[in-house]
Amino acid sequence: MTEPTTQAGTPAPRRKDERPGRAGGASLNRLGDRKKARLEELAQASAGKGGVSLFRDALRRLRRNPAAIVGATIIALFVLVAIFAPLIAPHDPVQRFDELTSQLAADHIPGATDGFPLGSDELGRDLLSRLIYGSRQTLFVGVLATLIGLAIGVLLGAIAGAFGGWVDNILMRVTDVMLALPALLLAITLVALASKSSQWTVILAVAIVSVPVFARLLRGSMLAQRESDHVLAARALGVKEHNIVLRHMLPNAMTAVIVQATLTLSVAIIEAASLSFLGLGDPNRDRAEWGAMLGDAGVRYFEVRPELAYYPALAIIIVALGFTLLGEAMREAIDPKNRR
Repeated sequence: MTEPTTQAGTPAPRRKDERPGRAGGASLNRLGDRKKARLEELAQASAGKGGVSLFRDALRRLRRNPAAIVGATIIALFVLVAIFAPLIAPHDPVQRFDELTSQLAADHIPGATDGFPLGSDELGRDLLSRLIYGSRQTLFVGVLATLIGLAIGVLLGAIAGAFGGWVDNILMRVTDVMLALPALLLAITLVALASKSSQWTVILAVAIVSVPVFARLLRGSMLAQRESDHVLAARALGVKEHNIVLRHMLPNAMTAVIVQATLTLSVAIIEAASLSFLGLGDPNRDRAEWGAMLGDAGVRYFEVRPELAYYPALAIIIVALGFTLLGEAMREAIDPKNRR
Protein backbone atom coordinates (compact mmCIF):
# COMPACT_ATOMS: atom_id res chain seq x y z
CA MET A 1 0.00 0.00 0.00
CA THR A 2 1.12 3.54 -0.64
CA GLU A 3 1.43 6.18 2.11
CA PRO A 4 -1.66 8.32 2.46
CA THR A 5 -1.40 11.90 1.35
CA THR A 6 -3.42 14.89 2.38
CA GLN A 7 -2.82 16.70 -0.83
CA ALA A 8 -1.31 15.73 -4.09
CA GLY A 9 2.48 15.30 -3.69
CA THR A 10 2.41 16.08 0.08
CA PRO A 11 3.45 13.27 2.49
CA ALA A 12 1.26 12.40 5.41
CA PRO A 13 2.26 13.56 8.92
CA ARG A 14 4.68 11.36 10.88
CA ARG A 15 3.33 8.92 13.36
CA LYS A 16 3.77 9.59 17.08
CA ASP A 17 5.89 6.49 17.62
CA GLU A 18 8.38 7.53 14.91
CA ARG A 19 11.56 9.32 16.31
CA PRO A 20 13.06 11.98 14.03
CA GLY A 21 16.86 12.23 13.62
CA ARG A 22 17.58 8.86 15.21
CA ALA A 23 20.80 8.37 13.22
CA GLY A 24 22.06 11.91 13.98
CA GLY A 25 21.34 11.54 17.69
CA ALA A 26 23.25 8.28 17.83
CA SER A 27 26.30 9.87 16.18
CA LEU A 28 26.21 12.78 18.65
CA ASN A 29 26.02 10.33 21.54
CA ARG A 30 29.04 8.44 20.22
CA LEU A 31 30.96 11.71 19.84
CA GLY A 32 30.06 12.71 23.40
CA ASP A 33 31.20 9.32 24.70
CA ARG A 34 34.55 9.68 22.94
CA LYS A 35 35.08 13.16 24.38
CA LYS A 36 34.13 11.97 27.84
CA ALA A 37 36.56 9.05 27.60
CA ARG A 38 39.32 11.37 26.42
CA LEU A 39 38.70 13.79 29.30
CA GLU A 40 38.80 10.92 31.79
CA GLU A 41 42.06 9.72 30.26
CA LEU A 42 43.62 13.18 30.56
CA ALA A 43 42.37 13.55 34.12
CA GLN A 44 43.90 10.22 35.13
CA ALA A 45 47.20 11.13 33.48
CA SER A 46 47.28 14.49 35.25
CA ALA A 47 46.41 12.89 38.57
CA GLY A 48 49.24 10.40 38.12
CA LYS A 49 51.83 13.08 37.35
CA GLY A 50 50.60 15.63 39.87
CA GLY A 51 50.24 19.36 39.37
CA VAL A 52 53.22 21.51 38.44
CA SER A 53 53.94 24.14 41.06
CA LEU A 54 55.21 27.62 40.26
CA PHE A 55 58.62 26.73 41.67
CA ARG A 56 58.99 23.60 39.57
CA ASP A 57 57.78 25.37 36.47
CA ALA A 58 60.22 28.25 37.06
CA LEU A 59 63.07 25.79 37.67
CA ARG A 60 62.25 23.95 34.45
CA ARG A 61 62.40 27.18 32.44
CA LEU A 62 65.60 28.24 34.19
CA ARG A 63 67.29 25.02 33.06
CA ARG A 64 66.35 25.85 29.47
CA ASN A 65 67.49 29.49 29.66
CA PRO A 66 71.07 29.98 28.36
CA ALA A 67 71.46 33.23 30.31
CA ALA A 68 70.54 31.47 33.55
CA ILE A 69 73.02 28.66 32.84
CA VAL A 70 75.85 31.12 32.13
CA GLY A 71 75.04 33.19 35.21
CA ALA A 72 74.78 30.16 37.49
CA THR A 73 78.08 28.81 36.15
CA ILE A 74 79.87 32.11 36.82
CA ILE A 75 78.44 32.30 40.35
CA ALA A 76 79.32 28.68 41.09
CA LEU A 77 82.93 29.19 39.98
CA PHE A 78 83.15 32.41 41.96
CA VAL A 79 81.85 30.74 45.14
CA LEU A 80 84.15 27.71 44.72
CA VAL A 81 87.19 29.94 44.22
CA ALA A 82 86.27 31.94 47.33
CA ILE A 83 85.74 28.85 49.47
CA PHE A 84 88.84 26.96 48.35
CA ALA A 85 91.12 29.99 47.98
CA PRO A 86 93.79 28.57 50.36
CA LEU A 87 94.01 25.44 48.22
CA ILE A 88 93.92 27.21 44.85
CA ALA A 89 96.21 30.16 45.49
CA PRO A 90 99.83 29.30 44.67
CA HIS A 91 101.30 31.68 47.29
CA ASP A 92 100.54 33.64 50.43
CA PRO A 93 98.76 36.83 49.29
CA VAL A 94 100.61 39.07 51.80
CA GLN A 95 104.11 37.66 51.34
CA ARG A 96 106.70 39.74 49.46
CA PHE A 97 109.05 37.69 47.34
CA ASP A 98 112.67 38.67 46.86
CA GLU A 99 112.71 37.59 43.22
CA LEU A 100 109.89 40.08 42.57
CA THR A 101 110.93 42.97 44.81
CA SER A 102 114.42 42.93 43.33
CA GLN A 103 112.92 43.81 39.94
CA LEU A 104 110.67 46.61 41.19
CA ALA A 105 111.49 50.11 39.96
CA ALA A 106 109.73 53.41 39.53
CA ASP A 107 109.03 52.60 35.91
CA HIS A 108 108.90 48.79 36.05
CA ILE A 109 106.77 46.14 37.76
CA PRO A 110 107.60 42.56 36.76
CA GLY A 111 105.05 40.64 34.74
CA ALA A 112 104.54 36.90 34.37
CA THR A 113 107.54 34.82 35.46
CA ASP A 114 108.15 31.25 36.59
CA GLY A 115 105.92 30.52 39.58
CA PHE A 116 104.03 33.79 39.20
CA PRO A 117 101.57 33.47 36.24
CA LEU A 118 100.25 37.04 36.54
CA GLY A 119 103.42 38.63 37.83
CA SER A 120 103.83 40.97 40.77
CA ASP A 121 101.88 43.83 42.27
CA GLU A 122 103.45 47.13 43.27
CA LEU A 123 104.91 45.64 46.50
CA GLY A 124 106.33 42.40 45.14
CA ARG A 125 103.39 40.16 46.08
CA ASP A 126 101.88 37.50 43.83
CA LEU A 127 99.05 39.12 41.87
CA LEU A 128 97.24 35.86 41.09
CA SER A 129 97.08 34.86 44.77
CA ARG A 130 95.74 38.26 45.72
CA LEU A 131 93.04 38.04 43.05
CA ILE A 132 91.99 34.60 44.31
CA TYR A 133 91.85 35.72 47.94
CA GLY A 134 90.08 38.91 46.89
CA SER A 135 87.10 36.80 45.82
CA ARG A 136 86.56 35.81 49.46
CA GLN A 137 86.45 39.41 50.59
CA THR A 138 84.13 40.41 47.75
CA LEU A 139 81.76 37.51 48.43
CA PHE A 140 81.71 38.21 52.16
CA VAL A 141 80.96 41.92 51.80
CA GLY A 142 78.39 41.50 49.01
CA VAL A 143 76.43 38.64 50.56
CA LEU A 144 76.42 40.05 54.10
CA ALA A 145 75.41 43.54 52.96
CA THR A 146 72.59 42.08 50.84
CA LEU A 147 71.31 39.89 53.69
CA ILE A 148 71.28 42.80 56.15
CA GLY A 149 69.51 45.06 53.65
CA LEU A 150 67.05 42.27 52.83
CA ALA A 151 66.20 41.67 56.50
CA ILE A 152 65.61 45.35 57.26
CA GLY A 153 63.75 45.96 53.99
CA VAL A 154 61.47 42.95 54.50
CA LEU A 155 60.66 44.11 58.03
CA LEU A 156 59.77 47.65 56.93
CA GLY A 157 57.89 46.51 53.83
CA ALA A 158 55.88 43.93 55.78
CA ILE A 159 54.88 46.49 58.42
CA ALA A 160 53.89 49.07 55.79
CA GLY A 161 51.97 46.57 53.68
CA ALA A 162 50.21 44.89 56.60
CA PHE A 163 49.04 47.94 58.56
CA GLY A 164 48.77 50.66 55.90
CA GLY A 165 47.46 54.04 56.98
CA TRP A 166 49.80 56.48 58.74
CA VAL A 167 52.39 53.75 59.39
CA ASP A 168 52.63 53.10 55.65
CA ASN A 169 52.84 56.84 54.90
CA ILE A 170 55.69 57.46 57.33
CA LEU A 171 57.79 54.47 56.25
CA MET A 172 57.28 55.12 52.54
CA ARG A 173 58.18 58.80 52.82
CA VAL A 174 61.46 57.82 54.45
CA THR A 175 62.19 55.35 51.69
CA ASP A 176 61.27 57.97 49.08
CA VAL A 177 63.89 60.32 50.51
CA MET A 178 66.51 57.56 50.37
CA LEU A 179 65.55 56.61 46.82
CA ALA A 180 65.77 60.23 45.74
CA LEU A 181 69.53 60.18 46.39
CA PRO A 182 71.96 58.31 44.12
CA ALA A 183 72.87 55.00 45.76
CA LEU A 184 76.64 55.47 45.57
CA LEU A 185 76.44 59.05 46.85
CA LEU A 186 74.30 57.92 49.79
CA ALA A 187 76.77 55.11 50.58
CA ILE A 188 79.70 57.55 50.48
CA THR A 189 77.84 59.88 52.84
CA LEU A 190 77.09 57.09 55.30
CA VAL A 191 80.72 55.92 55.33
CA ALA A 192 81.94 59.50 55.73
CA LEU A 193 79.72 59.93 58.78
CA ALA A 194 81.54 57.10 60.54
CA SER A 195 84.42 58.12 62.78
CA LYS A 196 86.69 55.54 61.17
CA SER A 197 86.26 53.66 57.92
CA SER A 198 86.44 49.88 58.09
CA GLN A 199 85.12 46.79 56.44
CA TRP A 200 81.96 46.93 58.56
CA THR A 201 81.20 50.53 57.68
CA VAL A 202 81.22 49.51 54.01
CA ILE A 203 78.91 46.56 54.71
CA LEU A 204 76.44 48.68 56.68
CA ALA A 205 76.49 51.51 54.14
CA VAL A 206 75.79 49.16 51.22
CA ALA A 207 73.09 47.38 53.25
CA ILE A 208 71.28 50.62 54.14
CA VAL A 209 71.35 51.73 50.51
CA SER A 210 69.55 48.54 49.45
CA VAL A 211 66.84 48.73 52.16
CA PRO A 212 64.42 51.05 50.25
CA VAL A 213 64.41 48.75 47.21
CA PHE A 214 63.35 45.71 49.24
CA ALA A 215 60.88 47.70 51.36
CA ARG A 216 59.15 49.21 48.35
CA LEU A 217 58.96 45.92 46.48
CA LEU A 218 57.59 43.93 49.40
CA ARG A 219 55.14 46.67 50.35
CA GLY A 220 53.69 46.66 46.82
CA SER A 221 53.38 42.88 46.82
CA MET A 222 51.73 42.92 50.26
CA LEU A 223 49.17 45.52 49.16
CA ALA A 224 48.33 43.37 46.14
CA GLN A 225 47.87 40.36 48.44
CA ARG A 226 45.49 42.23 50.78
CA GLU A 227 42.62 42.09 48.26
CA SER A 228 43.31 38.62 46.90
CA ASP A 229 40.67 35.89 47.19
CA HIS A 230 42.55 33.67 49.63
CA VAL A 231 43.14 36.59 52.03
CA LEU A 232 39.49 37.65 51.88
CA ALA A 233 38.44 34.05 52.48
CA ALA A 234 40.76 33.81 55.49
CA ARG A 235 39.26 37.00 56.94
CA ALA A 236 35.75 35.67 56.35
CA LEU A 237 36.65 32.51 58.28
CA GLY A 238 37.80 34.60 61.23
CA VAL A 239 41.55 34.02 60.93
CA LYS A 240 43.50 36.49 63.06
CA GLU A 241 45.20 39.34 61.24
CA HIS A 242 48.76 38.45 62.24
CA ASN A 243 48.25 34.88 61.01
CA ILE A 244 46.93 36.23 57.70
CA VAL A 245 50.01 38.44 57.32
CA LEU A 246 52.56 35.78 58.29
CA ARG A 247 50.99 32.70 56.69
CA HIS A 248 49.08 34.00 53.68
CA MET A 249 50.37 37.40 52.56
CA LEU A 250 54.09 37.37 53.37
CA PRO A 251 55.03 33.97 51.83
CA ASN A 252 53.28 34.82 48.56
CA ALA A 253 54.88 38.26 48.41
CA MET A 254 58.44 37.10 49.07
CA THR A 255 59.12 35.53 45.67
CA ALA A 256 59.79 38.80 43.88
CA VAL A 257 61.90 40.03 46.81
CA ILE A 258 64.15 36.97 46.68
CA VAL A 259 64.68 37.48 42.95
CA GLN A 260 65.51 41.13 43.60
CA ALA A 261 68.08 40.03 46.19
CA THR A 262 69.97 38.18 43.46
CA LEU A 263 70.08 41.34 41.36
CA THR A 264 71.03 43.45 44.39
CA LEU A 265 74.04 41.22 45.01
CA SER A 266 75.67 42.45 41.82
CA VAL A 267 74.94 46.06 42.79
CA ALA A 268 76.32 45.47 46.30
CA ILE A 269 79.56 44.06 44.89
CA ILE A 270 80.02 47.08 42.61
CA GLU A 271 79.18 49.58 45.36
CA ALA A 272 81.53 47.94 47.87
CA ALA A 273 84.31 47.90 45.28
CA SER A 274 83.60 51.57 44.51
CA LEU A 275 83.95 52.56 48.17
CA SER A 276 87.21 50.65 48.46
CA PHE A 277 88.40 52.22 45.21
CA LEU A 278 87.80 55.67 46.72
CA GLY A 279 89.77 54.76 49.83
CA LEU A 280 86.71 54.51 52.10
CA GLY A 281 86.92 50.79 52.68
CA ASP A 282 89.08 48.56 54.83
CA PRO A 283 92.25 50.46 55.86
CA ASN A 284 94.21 47.20 56.05
CA ARG A 285 95.92 47.18 52.65
CA ASP A 286 97.39 43.71 53.21
CA ARG A 287 93.88 42.26 52.95
CA ALA A 288 93.20 41.47 49.30
CA GLU A 289 90.05 43.12 47.93
CA TRP A 290 89.33 43.80 44.27
CA GLY A 291 88.16 47.39 44.72
CA ALA A 292 91.19 48.29 46.83
CA MET A 293 93.52 46.59 44.35
CA LEU A 294 91.97 48.62 41.56
CA GLY A 295 92.34 51.87 43.47
CA ASP A 296 95.75 51.36 45.07
CA ALA A 297 97.93 50.09 42.26
CA GLY A 298 95.60 50.14 39.29
CA VAL A 299 95.42 53.93 39.11
CA ARG A 300 98.87 54.90 40.36
CA TYR A 301 100.75 52.43 38.18
CA PHE A 302 98.41 52.29 35.21
CA GLU A 303 101.01 53.65 32.79
CA VAL A 304 103.71 51.35 34.17
CA ARG A 305 101.64 48.14 34.27
CA PRO A 306 97.96 48.47 33.30
CA GLU A 307 97.30 44.80 34.13
CA LEU A 308 97.13 45.82 37.79
CA ALA A 309 93.85 47.57 36.93
CA TYR A 310 92.63 45.22 34.22
CA TYR A 311 92.57 42.01 36.27
CA PRO A 312 90.54 43.20 39.32
CA ALA A 313 88.22 45.26 37.13
CA LEU A 314 87.57 42.24 34.90
CA ALA A 315 86.89 40.08 37.96
CA ILE A 316 84.34 42.58 39.30
CA ILE A 317 82.60 42.83 35.92
CA ILE A 318 82.37 39.06 35.41
CA VAL A 319 80.98 38.36 38.89
CA ALA A 320 78.46 41.20 38.68
CA LEU A 321 77.43 39.93 35.24
CA GLY A 322 76.84 36.44 36.63
CA PHE A 323 74.47 37.65 39.35
CA THR A 324 72.69 39.96 36.90
CA LEU A 325 72.12 37.20 34.32
CA LEU A 326 70.80 34.78 36.92
CA GLY A 327 68.59 37.41 38.55
CA GLU A 328 67.02 38.51 35.27
CA ALA A 329 66.43 34.89 34.26
CA MET A 330 64.77 34.20 37.61
CA ARG A 331 62.56 37.26 37.19
CA GLU A 332 61.40 36.03 33.79
CA ALA A 333 60.90 32.49 35.07
CA ILE A 334 58.52 33.43 37.90
CA ASP A 335 56.56 35.96 35.85
CA PRO A 336 53.05 34.48 35.37
CA LYS A 337 52.85 36.10 31.92
CA ASN A 338 55.65 33.81 30.72
CA ARG A 339 54.03 30.59 31.91
CA ARG A 340 53.04 28.22 29.16
